[in-house]
Amino acid sequence: MTNVVQIETAVGSESAAASLAAALVEERLAACVQILGPMASTYRWKGAMERSTEWLCRAKTTAPRSRAAIARIRELHSYEQPEILVIAVASGDEDYLEWVEEQVKP
Repeated sequence: MTNVVQIETAVGSESAAASLAAALVEERLAACVQILGPMASTYRWKGAMERSTEWLCRAKTTAPRSRAAIARIRELHSYEQPEILVIAVASGDEDYLEWVEEQVKP
């Protein structure tokens, strides 16, 4: 197991994804953020089935920085209940993992 994690969240516009990515990287809460989309999402919200177009943000950071990154995502997110998932990275290229750790040092 490594110290690196991925944090995923979906947002409602490409500009929101770009703003979130820039904030996380500028504030050293993520080494990089990939933006994937547009994608179609289907979900149940407040008793009704909903469909929307979203962009997925996949941020690379470390477990110790993940709490601060989650807090910042919540501040910037427009959704009442955003999807925020932290996924542990079991292994990877050692040089890349070290790069991630270096980029998010406060």
